[in-house]
Amino acid sequence: MAIKYYATTAKNRSVEGDMTVEEFKEWLRLFDVDNDGRISREELRRAISSINVRFSGWKSGRGIRYADGDGDGYIDADEVDKLAEFARTSLGIRIVS
Repeated sequence: MAIKYYATTAKNRSVEGDMTVEEFKEWLRLFDVDNDGRISREELRRAISSINVRFSGWKSGRGIRYADGDGDGYIDADEVDKLAEFARTSLGIRIVS
């Protein structure tokens, strides 16, 4: 698994090496602080910040717009694959099939 655990909080985690889409989904679930099964822009911003990507607020907005197929402002289970595509192309996260 490509997620290295450096501390007990999600804030201090980093993503290194390749990960599968399932591992990416598992990693995202760490940031679903309200446990509603969806990723909000703020939760996505925290995930992006945790891997030290610059402009996390702006990029989280882009990620939501890119992957949010129903326009509700959240990424749900049906939209995570599209978010993985965004992470691969725009954030430099290596996600393999």
